[in-house]
Amino acid sequence: MPPTNSDLQLILASTSHYRKNLLSRLGVPFETAAPDVDESPLQNEAPAETASRLALAKAQAVRARFPDALIIGSDQVAVCNGMRLDKPLTHAVAVQQLRQISGKAVTYHSAVALLNAQSGRMQSRLVPTEVRFRRLGQAEIERYLRREPAYDCAGSAKAEGLGISLAESIESDDPTALIGLPLIALSQMLRTEQLAIP
Repeated sequence: MPPTNSDLQLILASTSHYRKNLLSRLGVPFETAAPDVDESPLQNEAPAETASRLALAKAQAVRARFPDALIIGSDQVAVCNGMRLDKPLTHAVAVQQLRQISGKAVTYHSAVALLNAQSGRMQSRLVPTEVRFRRLGQAEIERYLRREPAYDCAGSAKAEGLGISLAESIESDDPTALIGLPLIALSQMLRTEQLAIP
């Protein structure tokens, strides 16, 4: 007898500890799996389209390994004045990014997809978040990065940490979307698949 949806394994197709910590909030057992996906944007692809496409691709990438699972894929693309903000990885790039976004608005396009590997049903949602940053002086930028080297965060500011102090305002339908996994949308998707949340 095939498993019911409540018996399906839940897989997070991500190695991000931010997304893992967020998903843990729902209190549902899950495992993680690394998706092998090229995250480069396609030519002339809008940032929102990139995030949505990659969320779907990440869920599909691990489907063969987990044929009886609900698989979560997620991706986020940040944009300021039409320019993408990738993870800075180094101090110099982080300083450059924080100078770039000082006094400006950054839109974080966060996409989540849920694939029922057994039935093939795919659900997806895109949740934008706009963060307006204060004007930041050079000394403040350096002081922030010394205390919280957010080199693995697009835009170089960690909203769930000290980076929130750099913001002037945040507009979003889901505060968890900014951190990288929109839990309100995901909870709705999981309930559609008959998985009780909570």
